[in-house]
Amino acid sequence: MTFSSINPYTQQTLQTYSADSPAVIEQKLTRADAAFRDWSALSVRERTVYLRAVGERLLTQTQQLAELTTAEMGKPLREAVAEIEKCAGACTFYADHAEAFLADQIIKTDAAKSYVTYQPLGAVLAIMPWNYPFWQVFRFAIPGLIAGNVGLLKHAPNVFGCSLAMDDVFRDSGLPDGVFQSLLIGTEPVEGLLRDRRVKAVTLTGSGRAGTAVASVAGREIKKSVLELGGSDALIVLADADLEQAAETAVKSRMQNAGQSCIAAKRFIVETSVKKQFTELVLHHISKIQQGDPTDERTTMGPMARPDLADAIEQQCHESVAQGAKLLTGAIQRDGCNVKPMVLDGVKPGIAAFDEETFGPLAVLIEAKDEADAIRLANHSDFGLGSAIWTRDLDRAERLARQIQAGSVFVNGMMRSDARVPFGGIKNSGFGRELSEAGIKEFVNVKTVWVER
Repeated sequence: MTFSSINPYTQQTLQTYSADSPAVIEQKLTRADAAFRDWSALSVRERTVYLRAVGERLLTQTQQLAELTTAEMGKPLREAVAEIEKCAGACTFYADHAEAFLADQIIKTDAAKSYVTYQPLGAVLAIMPWNYPFWQVFRFAIPGLIAGNVGLLKHAPNVFGCSLAMDDVFRDSGLPDGVFQSLLIGTEPVEGLLRDRRVKAVTLTGSGRAGTAVASVAGREIKKSVLELGGSDALIVLADADLEQAAETAVKSRMQNAGQSCIAAKRFIVETSVKKQFTELVLHHISKIQQGDPTDERTTMGPMARPDLADAIEQQCHESVAQGAKLLTGAIQRDGCNVKPMVLDGVKPGIAAFDEETFGPLAVLIEAKDEADAIRLANHSDFGLGSAIWTRDLDRAERLARQIQAGSVFVNGMMRSDARVPFGGIKNSGFGRELSEAGIKEFVNVKTVWVER
């Protein structure tokens, strides 16, 4: 079996890769198992030295890695550069804080001494998507490796070049052989990997269908799993909001990465009294988006990553219009993977663009009678990843934030992931957390040690 990496803007084949054979997969598993014994024996401080070096190497290769990202999945070069820099920042964050996060926790009991210690599990299989080909991987890899685990990466086949480039970054930073390895495989070998005794846990970012399949096997094998399965994030705009700033941020959040982001403003829920004005502002900012060659510094939105993804968002838009929504941006315009940004109005529960995750340059406008109705609409979703509230009343915002069913709420700001705070969702958006202290403790044995007098 072979896999091809295809530039979504030019449709030129960049590289063809042969799938790892069963023998090669076995070699990588054996290497990971052996590497874990030595890697986990190092102290956290010793491991942070290696991961700090990874961050430094990323910064020396930022342009090269960004260009590879743009070529393989189409995001504008400026966004790709920011992604690599964000990965480097995560390396620094964990190198600075891992010792404190993983320090033994003394617990006062009636024992002479009792404490909790955090110890690594072993090889963690990461099943990662293409939309942020470096950041998605580094979210798991940096905390996981510093905690003493080793990583096996099954990346999306259309970004295998990025996957192999990460192998090079880790190796060239001095990490021991086998601590981080890419597996060039499709979906078929995954179940066997999950059943292998040497694989101790799995983390997946992807679709609900993929998450269900992976979690089912992991559950039967009694192995820890973390799932991040996307979202249909609500952005609530109340009548007292700074409408100009809210609209500009909403459009940026929705259209970055050509709309191919799990945590992004997808459902714009707006109070009736300001909906008309907000809609006009959204359309204004949509009109300023510059589409084109993602390597051109003037381009602010590149193509979608694959033709089938463009097909899917186009179909969702058609279906939503048939169900009663109104397309405010004119007829759907598409050229290959290049899809013109779209805005739907009159979206309600029961319409595809409300009920489903929209993974592409499609924003939807939803009218709310008041704040209570806005919260009801925000929570009327099978997803619960991110959300946002726009209001000038910060006490009100924090009160409402506690009512939203989501893994994060951003007040008067852009939804995003950040190494300093936990990232993850509830409901069909998955379970478990990445990043921050919570993320580094997902794949460790939380061990109690009790010493009697």
